[in-house]
Amino acid sequence: MASMSTMMMDRGAMTGMSGMGTGTMGATGMGVPTGMNMMMVPRCTMKMEKCDGGMVMTCTSDDPMACSMMQNLCTMMAGGMCSCYMMMNGMTVCCCNMMMGMCKCEMIDKGVKITCTSGDKSFGAMIQACCDCMASMMGAGCACCVTMNNTPVCCSC
Repeated sequence: MASMSTMMMDRGAMTGMSGMGTGTMGATGMGVPTGMNMMMVPRCTMKMEKCDGGMVMTCTSDDPMACSMMQNLCTMMAGGMCSCYMMMNGMTVCCCNMMMGMCKCEMIDKGVKITCTSGDKSFGAMIQACCDCMASMMGAGCACCVTMNNTPVCCSC
């Protein structure tokens, strides 16, 4: 069985990319070609702040196409699990899964506002601790990639 992988890219990195995949050996011993599952991830300016019972992430972009793509992805993936990957030089430094709360997307003028909250005090404290951690990492130079149902929705620049 062929395996698929996702490569994250921004619109500026689309030049010079090859669409060639690698082959894998199947049960018959023949090579099965696999293509790359590529998706352009909208770049945004991201702000994280604590709120009552959780946190709010505001993702905005001045690029109308990136803004529209971000809003469409959030609409399609609404209700799924939200995760934030803190990355530096293409490597994941930290991943915060917001499984302990409910995440809601709201469309705003130039992007989306994602609110992750919980009615449970302990879970709310966990979400706020994740907010502190991620805000500190972004301040130290990490980029944040927000996913919903493991689909990248936006990345900070």
